[in-house]
Amino acid sequence: MSDNSENTTHFGYQTVDKAEKVGKVAEVFHSVAAKYDLMNDLMSMGIHRVWKRHTIACAGARPGNQILDLAGGTGDLTAKFSRIVGEQGKVVLADINDSMLKVGRDKLRDLGIVGNVEYVQANAEALPFADNSFDVVTIAFGLRNVTDKDKALASIYRVLKPGGRLLVLEFSKPTTEGLSKLYDWYSFNLLPTMGKIITNDADSYQYLAESIRMHPDQDTLQSMMEGVGFEEVSYQNLTGGIVALHKGYKF
Repeated sequence: MSDNSENTTHFGYQTVDKAEKVGKVAEVFHSVAAKYDLMNDLMSMGIHRVWKRHTIACAGARPGNQILDLAGGTGDLTAKFSRIVGEQGKVVLADINDSMLKVGRDKLRDLGIVGNVEYVQANAEALPFADNSFDVVTIAFGLRNVTDKDKALASIYRVLKPGGRLLVLEFSKPTTEGLSKLYDWYSFNLLPTMGKIITNDADSYQYLAESIRMHPDQDTLQSMMEGVGFEEVSYQNLTGGIVALHKGYKF
């Protein structure tokens, strides 16, 4: 591998310096933070809520658990985990983007969720937590925006307790050609148009569509998780593989 390729990565379909990607992703989410929840509902026709509920159900969280909701954005998973872990537990809502964290904090406080939630601005590649800190780590629709996914997965593995588990909910590869073609048409025609109308930002939603296509497919992500030490790694396709839920354990 040449030095050049070692120093570059993809930002959607563009090739950029690795040092630039964090800033470019930050711009996207600063731009869309205020309308993020509304756009999620519109883009997925509300199905993202079903995917997230399923992730919660598969997480096996219990009262007293310590949970990291990584790239947790506006706090959908954190809100549900907060109620499950109770007063003796803790949920850390972590995101690299302070605009998203502020929206999430305001939303959860409006819901009356205080006390067992912490808010931390953090880069997934270098998590600022001690080894063996969490029973469960979730990352929902965030991994594809990380520059070095292997480094992020290794960082997550480090902060999980032995017996802990990671759940990655992420856009993936549709399982049939017909669905794939329909999904492509929707992603590259309707998504940027909706972004333009709702957030006055078509470019960010063009990036999101491209970033989904550049994300590793189901089997590749499974291998990446195994490569940093996760065991009993499995995945479940949701909505025909448009989204997949990966799960792995640290023993």
